[in-house]
Amino acid sequence: MTTRTRGSRRPRTLPLVLLALALAGAGTGCTSSDDRPRVVVTTNILGDITQEIVGDEADVTVLMKPNADPHSFGLSAVQAGELERADLVVFNGLGLEENVLRHVDAAREAGVPTFEAGKAVDPLTFQAQDDGGPEEEAGQPDPHFWTDPDRVRKAAGLIADQVAEHVDGVDEKTIHANADRYDAQLADLTTSMEKSFDRIPEKRRALVTNHHVFGYLAERFGFRVIGAVIPSGTTLASPSSSDLRSLTEAMRKAGVQTVFADSSQPTRLAEVLRTELDGQVRVVELYSESLTEKGKGAGTYLQMMRANTAAMADGLTGA
Repeated sequence: MTTRTRGSRRPRTLPLVLLALALAGAGTGCTSSDDRPRVVVTTNILGDITQEIVGDEADVTVLMKPNADPHSFGLSAVQAGELERADLVVFNGLGLEENVLRHVDAAREAGVPTFEAGKAVDPLTFQAQDDGGPEEEAGQPDPHFWTDPDRVRKAAGLIADQVAEHVDGVDEKTIHANADRYDAQLADLTTSMEKSFDRIPEKRRALVTNHHVFGYLAERFGFRVIGAVIPSGTTLASPSSSDLRSLTEAMRKAGVQTVFADSSQPTRLAEVLRTELDGQVRVVELYSESLTEKGKGAGTYLQMMRANTAAMADGLTGA
C-alpha cells in the first residue's frame, strides 16, 4: 500500500484573521483538524466528482452552495482562507467562477497546487451567432464541459492523478480504485444518454436555452444549438429586444417549440418568448449549472445528468 505522508507538506502563511482564530483556539484548549489532508473545490458539480474520487482519504470542502450560480457566487473571508490552507484546489476555470478566480490565483501564488479542470479536457470554444452561439464571445473557451460525460471521465481521471500527487496522507491505490469505479458509472451514464437521445427525431434535435450552457452536450450527442434567451455564456449578461426578436425568428424558422431554462434561475425571460410566439413554446426546467440539495432532484452529478436527459428527451419528443 502506497501512502503519502504529511511530512513534506509545505508551510503556508495564514491570513491574519485565520492566524488570530488559530491562536484563540490554542488559548482555549480547542483542537484543530489541520492534520487531515484537505481538498478545496470551487463548484458543487466538481465537488461531487472530487468527493467520489477522494472518498474518506481526505476532507473535501466545496465552496459553492447548492442551487447557486457559478457565474455570480462569491466567497467569505473564511472561505477564501480555506483555499490558502488546502493541499489541493480543484476549480472549473475558463472564466466560469467569475468572482472566485482571483482567490484561486492568490492561493496558487501562496504555493497551493491548483488544477483547472476545464482547461485540461480539450475545451470547445463558443461559436459565432450564425451557429447559434454568443457573438461577443465567439472564439472564447466554453467552460460548461460537464454537459459531456466523456469529458467528465477525463477530468475525473486527472483529478485522481492530482490528488495522488499533491495531497499528503492519502492512499494512492484507494484513490485510483475510486476513480476506476466512478469511471465505470460515467461510462454507463454516456450509454444511457445515447439510448434516450436516440428516440428524438433528427429534425427535433434543436436546443434553445436560457443562456449558452449545452454546447458540449450538443457536440457530443448531435444536437443543433439554435440560440439562447441570454445570448451569452454567462448568466450575468442581459438580452436586448433585438436579441429576443432574432431568437424568436430563428425558433420559428427551425420549428422549435421548447426552451430549456435552468431550475435555479427565474424563467421570466423564457416566458417572454412564450408571449412572443403566441404561447406556442414549452418551457422545460433543467439542472444546468448547479446541483441541488440531497434528495431534491439533482444531489449528485449522475442524478443531475440523468434528470436532464429524461427532461430533454421528453421535451423534444412532445412526451
